[in-house]
Amino acid sequence: MSDRRPAAEELLTARLSLRRPAEADIDAIFAIHHDPATCLHNPSDALTRPAEAEALYRRWNDQWQRYGYGYWVVRRRDSARQLGFCGIKPMELRGREVLNLFYRFAASAWGRGYAGEAATAVTAWVSRHGPDLPLIARIRPNNTASQQVAIRAGLTRAEHLDTPGEDGLDWIYAARPPG
Repeated sequence: MSDRRPAAEELLTARLSLRRPAEADIDAIFAIHHDPATCLHNPSDALTRPAEAEALYRRWNDQWQRYGYGYWVVRRRDSARQLGFCGIKPMELRGREVLNLFYRFAASAWGRGYAGEAATAVTAWVSRHGPDLPLIARIRPNNTASQQVAIRAGLTRAEHLDTPGEDGLDWIYAARPPG
């Protein structure tokens, strides 16, 4: 899908700038994914070595090159400091291709509405420019903050799609649930 417009590489909200990751973001990728608090509900995502952050960046960059979309680095518009990451990736859910909405923010950015604002921007981008695939978010049952972010972004519970995940049961929230 190399016909994606370059504008997809940056999204702006009232407070936030979402930009395609660059090599300069590898340290932030490590810092955020190394913090036990940010991976509490998804411990398999935790990074232990900086080299893992570089490999994760490479996977994210490969997805951008292949599909023309991916994860964005989220910053306040008035700051160069990375707050977190939000974006989409194609995956399979119960034999159907879907887009998984992902968001992970530094603990210092929690409680300010950044994740909801970023997820809403990504969801809006998907509805206007993304591939015609169902948009879902996989969330642990006890991760109420993440559930609220999904709801703010316009997703609703799709209990019939709940499935075992890498770190336990995935509750599925969906904007366009697969059949």
